[in-house]
Amino acid sequence: MHQRQRDEASARTMKPIWIVDDDESIRWVLEKALARENLATRSFSNVRDAVAALESGTPQVLVSDIRMPGESGLELLQIVKARYPGLPVIVMTAFSDLDSAVAAFQGGAFEYLAKPFDLDKAVELIRRALEESLRESGDEQTAAETPEILGQAAAMQDVFRAIGRLSQSNVTVLITGESGTGKELVARALHKHSPRATQPFIALNTAAIPKDLLESELFGHERGAFTGAQATRRGRFEQAEGGTLFLDEIGDMPFDLQTRLLRVLSDGHFYRVGGHQSLKANVRVIAATHQNLEQRVREGLFREDLYHRLNVIRLRLPSLRERRDDIPLLVRHFLAQSARQLGVEAKRLSDQAMHFLASLDLPGNVRQLENLCNWITVMAPGQTVEIKDLPAELTAGMVAPSNSTSASQQPTASLAEPIVIESHHAAAPPLMVTQDDRSNWIIMLETEAAKMLSAGKPEVMDALGRQFESALIKTALRHTHGRKNDAAIRLGIGRNTITRKIQELGIEGGKDD
Repeated sequence: MHQRQRDEASARTMKPIWIVDDDESIRWVLEKALARENLATRSFSNVRDAVAALESGTPQVLVSDIRMPGESGLELLQIVKARYPGLPVIVMTAFSDLDSAVAAFQGGAFEYLAKPFDLDKAVELIRRALEESLRESGDEQTAAETPEILGQAAAMQDVFRAIGRLSQSNVTVLITGESGTGKELVARALHKHSPRATQPFIALNTAAIPKDLLESELFGHERGAFTGAQATRRGRFEQAEGGTLFLDEIGDMPFDLQTRLLRVLSDGHFYRVGGHQSLKANVRVIAATHQNLEQRVREGLFREDLYHRLNVIRLRLPSLRERRDDIPLLVRHFLAQSARQLGVEAKRLSDQAMHFLASLDLPGNVRQLENLCNWITVMAPGQTVEIKDLPAELTAGMVAPSNSTSASQQPTASLAEPIVIESHHAAAPPLMVTQDDRSNWIIMLETEAAKMLSAGKPEVMDALGRQFESALIKTALRHTHGRKNDAAIRLGIGRNTITRKIQELGIEGGKDD
């Protein structure tokens, strides 16, 4: 079956993701983000409606707030786990208190998400929960959820060769590299091509779990181990039995837990929290970090003996800066993938736009490039995308080429230095503007608004409105050499209004005519 057919089959068989939250803006943001991932959703504003809906159907994944009017998300979690133990539930709350987190994990939650959350990370977490759900139900589409690892550059060929050499080994692997380089994809590939491929692949981001919960998350706990532990819970080591446990961001693991992990790696045994019976762990451990572990060892933040246990085989993933030749290949792949998910025709980049993208540093690496391709699919006009159609924050430092400058000679964009264009008014100071701002400023405004809404920032309209008014008044004052009355006339507002606005917005300058 071809990839597109597999994707279409997955879309038909996968049940929707349910979102339960009394905050309409949270439901809207998650709905839109998941729609861009071609994932169906169903939303509820309270627990009562969600429980009623369970009588006629179930979700693939449930995402629920904890604190809501009426029944709480913890009560919903209890109901769901009693009826459908294998259904992954992600709980979220604006109250990042330890009691709620502990109660959520004790109740069997798949993960805990504190508001305000990063939208990309929330979507990534829901993706992981989907994989867990499909694996539990025996859905053959699990494999289709794992993207291919692409790369023709020499640095990536070295990675592929390493995966091949390690395919029949159970040796511990440490994957290093910058954020967004694909460390989890490589870990999945190591598992997929190993003798353990038919057994579970369990991933855990150790930096995403509160310190007080990480021990229970890794090793599980016995009933009555602590207040509220009403049932025995299997940890990630037990869930990964016979398979692979991927520990991401291992450099952030608390020091005392490093000791417990070292013992497991040393003798293959561990105890649940509150337990007295030694359990055998038949698990291959793959760890990953973007940090310099040697430096953390020198600083006393990471155990040297654990470092040597993990660093049996080190696999370093190159940044995109080291494999620029792969950028066109990745761009075409991500544009096709994004178009397929949205059911539209795939867009293409012009040679100039492709060359420009390949010249950028892209600190977010492959993840940033994938997000950019999703943006292009949704926001860029036309089927052929030019440089001017790219997000303004990427082109902000680019100087427009003259007729004698070829595309290959265009300066590399700088994200920090906007170009300077002299004002036509001799007495006015130079204006800092970006190329093609006249067509891009609305997109920039929408992008900023989306970021603020996703981060849960309050009074977005007021904050952006003040920035908008301040920019207009400052520009008008520059063009009128600081004369307030003239500026008010040009803006179409009264003199008293502009005087009040200057005071409210803290704008310096301005003089009476």
